[in-house]
Amino acid sequence: MNRRGPFARPLSALTAAGIAVAAGAVDRPNLIVVIVDDLGWADLGCYGSTLHSTPHLDRLAAGGVRFTHAYAAAPVCSPTRAALLTGRHPVRVGITDWIPGMRAPANAPLGHVEDRDALALEETTVAELLREAGYQTWHVGKWHLGEAETHSPSAQGFDVNVGGGHWGQPPKGYFAPWSLPGLEEAQQGEYIGERLPAEAVRLIERRGFIVDDLTDRGVEFIQRHAGRRSFLCYLAYNTPHSPFIVPRPYWDRWKDRPIGQLGADGPRENFDITRAVMAMCENIDDNVGRLLDALDRLGIASNTIVVYFSDNGPNSRRWNGGMKGHKGHTDEGGVRSPCFLRWPGRLPAGRVVTNICGAIDLLPTLTALAGVPHVGDLPLDGCDLSPLLEGGTIEWPDRPIFAHWNGRVSVRPQRFRMDAAGALYDMWTDPGQGVDVCERHPEAARRLAALAEEWRRQMGLSDIVQRPDERPFPVGYREFPRTVLPARDGRPVGRVRRSAQAPNCSYFVGWSSPEGRIVWDVAVATAGEYEVEILYTCAAGDEGSEIELSVLGAALRGRVEPAWDPPLIVDQDVIPRPKAESMMKDFRPLRLGRVRLPAGRGPLELRATSVVGREVMHLRSFVLTLVDPAAP
Repeated sequence: MNRRGPFARPLSALTAAGIAVAAGAVDRPNLIVVIVDDLGWADLGCYGSTLHSTPHLDRLAAGGVRFTHAYAAAPVCSPTRAALLTGRHPVRVGITDWIPGMRAPANAPLGHVEDRDALALEETTVAELLREAGYQTWHVGKWHLGEAETHSPSAQGFDVNVGGGHWGQPPKGYFAPWSLPGLEEAQQGEYIGERLPAEAVRLIERRGFIVDDLTDRGVEFIQRHAGRRSFLCYLAYNTPHSPFIVPRPYWDRWKDRPIGQLGADGPRENFDITRAVMAMCENIDDNVGRLLDALDRLGIASNTIVVYFSDNGPNSRRWNGGMKGHKGHTDEGGVRSPCFLRWPGRLPAGRVVTNICGAIDLLPTLTALAGVPHVGDLPLDGCDLSPLLEGGTIEWPDRPIFAHWNGRVSVRPQRFRMDAAGALYDMWTDPGQGVDVCERHPEAARRLAALAEEWRRQMGLSDIVQRPDERPFPVGYREFPRTVLPARDGRPVGRVRRSAQAPNCSYFVGWSSPEGRIVWDVAVATAGEYEVEILYTCAAGDEGSEIELSVLGAALRGRVEPAWDPPLIVDQDVIPRPKAESMMKDFRPLRLGRVRLPAGRGPLELRATSVVGREVMHLRSFVLTLVDPAAP
C-alpha cells in the first residue's frame, strides 16, 4: 500500500479509527507469525507425535488456542504463503504452483518457463494493512513469492526484508546462508525499518545454521523496537524442507533413534529422512523457545500475538496421524497444517477448536485482533476466526475449504472430503480416506461436486492452468536498481541444462558448444547504463571462452576467466541429498562491463562466440545493476 513510483496504485481511504493510529501504533498488539516449510500436522507433540521433541511449541499451543483442522491452501509452499498474506485463494491471486519451469521442455516458448510464484503488486498484504495503521513490519526468512526485487517483501509492505527466495539462493545451503543487512543507528537514533538512508546499512556476514540466524535477527528486531511501536514480525523458517541439513549436535541425538510411529506407506518410508526431520524439528522448537524467552524477558509477551503455521503437509512418507497423502497431495495429509495462536490474557489458554479453517483466514483474523480495518480494493476469501478463538457459544457456518494444485481440486467441509477424482470420504470415521461413501451419502456427494465445479469456474481455473504465465522478469526499477536473474528463471537452449530437476538451487551446466545459449525474458523499466555481472565456475583448462550478451539491440562481450573450480559442498548434509536437488558450491562474480539499454521488453540472451575447453562455464545467475539512469 502507498507504493511509490511504478508501484503506486489507488487505495480505499482508511477509516477514522485507522487514521487515528497511523501515526504510531503503540497500544495495539504485536504480531509474530512463524511459518515453517514442509512440517506436517503430526510432526508436533501437541498433535499426537511420540517421535518428536517439541516442548516449546507444545507449550505455545497449550498457552493459546489450537486448531485441530486447519488447512494450507495447497500442498506446496508458494500458494499457501500467498493465501496467508492476502486472505485470498491463491488461484484468484494467480499463484497456482511453486516453480513449474522445472517441468517445461528445454526449448519451450519463453512464457512456459516463467514461474507462477510472483505475488502481483495489485494484491494487498497483511503487512501493508498493518504498516498503514502504524505498525513496523519485518520479513525474516523465506519469501518464495517472486525472485525479482520488484516482487520482494520490500515491495509488498515490509519495512525490513532479511532473506529472500528459497534455501537455494544462498551459495552454501543452510549454513552461512547470506550476507545480511546489519543495523546501525542513524544520527537521529532511528533504525532500518524506519526508512534509513542507504549509508546507515552495513552488511554482516552471518555464520551458522539458517534457522538460528533467522531467529537471531527476529529477536534483534524485537529487542530494538519493543515498546516503541507495535510490530509485525513474519518469521519464515526454511526447514524442515530438504536438503536434510541440521547442526551436528541435533543429528547426533537423533541418528540412531528407533522409529516408534510408522508412516502409512510402510516399507516406502526412509527412516533416515524421518530422523533428519525430527532433528530439524527439534532445532525449530529450540528457536521458537528462544523467541518466546525474548518476549518474556522484554515484558511484552502479554501484548504479543504469536501464530504458528506450516505451508503444506510433510515432505516425506513419515507418520502423519493416519491421514492419506503428504506434500504434493490435495488429500487430507497433504494440506492439514498445525495452527495455533497465543495472546496471554486475551485468548483462552488451552482452548481447542475443531472447526475447519485455512491459511486464507489468517489475514482477516489477525487484522481483527489488532483492530485494523481491511481497506484493500480486492475482496477477501477468508473469514475472521476471532469468535472461535475467544470461546463461548456461537453459530459457525459449515463452510468448505478448497485445496488446489496442478489442476487437482479437493473440497473439505466439516465432515467430508471430496478428492480430486470425485470420491467422497467421511473424515470423522475414515481419516485415511479408505472408503468412498458417494453411494452412502449421495446428497453430500452432489453438493460437494457442485461446490468444486463452481469454485473452479469462479477462479477461472481451467484458463489459468492451461495458459502459461508470460510475465517477463522485471529489470531496472529505480527503487530496486540491482536485479538478479537466477538460473531457475532462465531458459536453456541446445545442450545447456540445469544441474538438477529442482530449480531452486540449480545452475546451468552442459554448455559445450556455440549452439548453446541461455535466455531470460526481461522487461527493462528504466533506460540507462547497466553494470553486468555473472556468477560462475569454470574448470582449469576451460577458461578463456568468449561470451556475448544481447538484449534490446544492445550487446556486450566478455571472456570467462580466470578458472574457478571449487569443490561441491558435501559436508553439510547429514544424509545423502535427493538426486533432484543440486549440490552447491561457491560461485565467483565475473564483471563483464557496462551496457546502455533502452526501456522495453525482449529476450536477454547469453551465448558463446568461442568455446575453449569442454564447457564454457557453470552459470548460477546473471546480475544487472542500474548505475546511470537516462535523463527523462
